[in-house]
Amino acid sequence: MRSGSGTASFEAFLEGWLVRQEHYLDELLSARQHCHEIRDEDLKDLVCRILAHYQEYYEEKSMVAQRDVFLVFSPTWFTSFERTFLWIAGFKPGLAFHLISNSVDDLSENQHQRMNRLKEETKVEEQALNHELAKIQERVAAPPFLEILRSGGRSIDGEIKEEDNVFAAWRSALESVVTNADALRTNTAVKVVEILSPAQSVRFLAAVSELQLRIRSWGLQREAEAQE
Repeated sequence: MRSGSGTASFEAFLEGWLVRQEHYLDELLSARQHCHEIRDEDLKDLVCRILAHYQEYYEEKSMVAQRDVFLVFSPTWFTSFERTFLWIAGFKPGLAFHLISNSVDDLSENQHQRMNRLKEETKVEEQALNHELAKIQERVAAPPFLEILRSGGRSIDGEIKEEDNVFAAWRSALESVVTNADALRTNTAVKVVEILSPAQSVRFLAAVSELQLRIRSWGLQREAEAQE
């Protein structure tokens, strides 16, 4: 299946998504500053809208992965600097706990315990996915894959070799790992928010958005400087 039009479509989606991300960050920063003046119901509504915003991203990315899973492992819509942060086609779920440590300093003892349990559970799942990906990558050394890899998984006319049963099974396994990694990212964020209060969730999500947009900005700046 051709992936060029799909890539262009996702890049157009991402451009709009990032604009909305900046608007949401403005809302989060305002809410963070005035959280004591805002009702919990309104903070919860903002948190739900942010989570839905990320869910929209993963749904769009999933469609790209179904068309060409190799693209999400080395996405052309990210700068080379952004790609250095990727773990199985996205940010590592465990990054959430580092951001919590830096942005939420008023966890209760019960919250600390629940967060530590979630952190350990997430680490175990990350390791399982790393193991699964390693098993898939071991197959690359097998002779049937050598020619496929030399062509980047594509025939001369740019189409995925779907007729190759061995390659199709390998690609399906990669798609499954990406799907499971995205599910872990999403589930980790949801569970973190369930542990945090609405005001704490706002601080956490603001830190996530700030980091993401900052990395994006640095990446674009580096590319612009390299072109000069």
